[in-house]
Amino acid sequence: MNAVPASDGLDRVLVRPLLAGVEAAAALLLAADLAVVAASVVSRFVFNDPLEWADDVARGLMVALSFFGAAAALAHGENVGVAFFIDRVPPRLALPVRCFVALLTLITAGAVAINALTLGYLTTGQTTGSGLPLQWTFYPMGLGSACMTLFAADKFRRHALRDIVVAVLALAVVIGLWAGLDTIDAVPGAGLLMIAGFVLSLAGGMAIGFALALSALIYIGVEGAMPGVIFAQQMARGIDNFVLLAIPFFILVGYLMEANGMSVRLIELLERLVGRMRGGLNVVMVLSMVLFSGISGSKMADVAAVGSVLIPAARRTKQNPGEAVALLAASAVMAETIPPCINLIILGFVANISIGGLFMAGLLPAALMALALIAVAVIFGAPPQGPAIATGAATPIGALWGGAGVTIGLIAIIFGGFKSGFATATEISAFAALYALVVGGVVFRELGPRAAARSFVEAANRSGLVLFIVAAAQSLAFVLTLQQVPHALAEVLIALSRDGGTWLFLLLSIAILIVMGSVLEGAAALIIFGPLLVPVAAQLGIPSLHYGVVLVIAMGIGLFAPPLGLGLYGACLIGNVPIEATVRPMMGYLGLLLLCLLAIAFVPQITLWLPRLAGY
Repeated sequence: MNAVPASDGLDRVLVRPLLAGVEAAAALLLAADLAVVAASVVSRFVFNDPLEWADDVARGLMVALSFFGAAAALAHGENVGVAFFIDRVPPRLALPVRCFVALLTLITAGAVAINALTLGYLTTGQTTGSGLPLQWTFYPMGLGSACMTLFAADKFRRHALRDIVVAVLALAVVIGLWAGLDTIDAVPGAGLLMIAGFVLSLAGGMAIGFALALSALIYIGVEGAMPGVIFAQQMARGIDNFVLLAIPFFILVGYLMEANGMSVRLIELLERLVGRMRGGLNVVMVLSMVLFSGISGSKMADVAAVGSVLIPAARRTKQNPGEAVALLAASAVMAETIPPCINLIILGFVANISIGGLFMAGLLPAALMALALIAVAVIFGAPPQGPAIATGAATPIGALWGGAGVTIGLIAIIFGGFKSGFATATEISAFAALYALVVGGVVFRELGPRAAARSFVEAANRSGLVLFIVAAAQSLAFVLTLQQVPHALAEVLIALSRDGGTWLFLLLSIAILIVMGSVLEGAAALIIFGPLLVPVAAQLGIPSLHYGVVLVIAMGIGLFAPPLGLGLYGACLIGNVPIEATVRPMMGYLGLLLLCLLAIAFVPQITLWLPRLAGY
């Protein structure tokens, strides 16, 4: 009746070798994608000979990368879910629920694999726009999903036999009940069952991506008019876009920065400059998040890079680690609109807004929130007590400035590329990754082959985790569109705004994104609600750049809001602090950021001045 040990014969013989192979495949797919995009840009600008096949190949590689990376993330247990409810259930009841959720995860992964492989078979003989076989997109997706299914099966089998039996019987009861109601034509509507499945799976701690995919599967299965391959097709469609390649490339930049020493150099330089002032360590934390968010694009990568250095420093200087983690999380909210934030890229993609314009529009709002956090840090901060950051042997200040100069070069690549129009967001992110590789290997000489390979593996896993959520959210968004939810929501909001004005629409939008941002992972909330709300805002005369920034900040507040915010759980894990220790200071910081957001929402010049100056 006991659970299977974490390491047994099957684990050594099958699971570990398979995981190593999947990670290697994901890393190689990421490296191949980077090479294809870089070669395409060089061929177009240097030889005036664009590679017609490059776009299709890059997108196909990204689809495969997404599912292989997601499979590795599942094997490592990195998939994020809402743990607030299940953690408060007595263990005697929680264990069967977790086992049931593991069974649903297994079924969902298996459905993705079967439908993707079937879609590959059905598209045999069809070609992409450049003449490449279309099945090359779906067969790798199916293979990655099959690996994901095996990892899900391994996690399911590790539960106690009693819980496995209970989970299987519970599923059989649910299916039997549905079949019985179907025979008497008394099955609730597919939409109602989809919502119920989504809410219950989230409450049970199911990972966000799988909860989204399961909801879409429930609708397709109950409604019965669509083949299952539509589900796989929509998942692939959700990430089969060249723009989204910027996500894995910018994530790779973050991991390369950490591996090549740029992260520690920047933080140490900031500590030397402002760390000895009142509240200096907190000021360093905010400024570090400003700099890292402007380089890596990945919020959790930023939190990990800054928190791994500064939270231990807070403990050494006798600061409350709960308050330090709360400030770290609040700084991550502040940095949601600092380019090249992944959520800005996703919103620009799904809502058809200029990504370069969003990057420019997010700068002043981020500056306003950063100044507010710094002011609080200085006013309420304690005087310095001894050295703050122990980074080993003291680095000469000249070397630190040199490292900062190299980092500024990376920022120049990102912003210069957008302003000049030399390349797209994806191409800029590819060259930023190449720049980080060269800097680490040649300038700092700290990025050896092993560290570089590890950075590619970690970036591929994290990218797969994010892109799988994007793909699953697209499948659910497709179902919502079939049910005409966007049209109904637009009518309701327009009617309310007609009576209350655009200010009421903005307040409702902020409330919706804060709530949904706390329940869903940030990307999922934006994918589902961005395309619904942005057109309504345009009808009401609200500029899309301004409204997009408001949505992203509101989503960020929800993402880090206790008790459900998934981002706050991540920050607490990085800082090794219980979430209860962060709730009180976090609510104060979020209140401050909400005031800033209201100012940003009702003073559009804060977001629109720089984009207009830059010609957007």
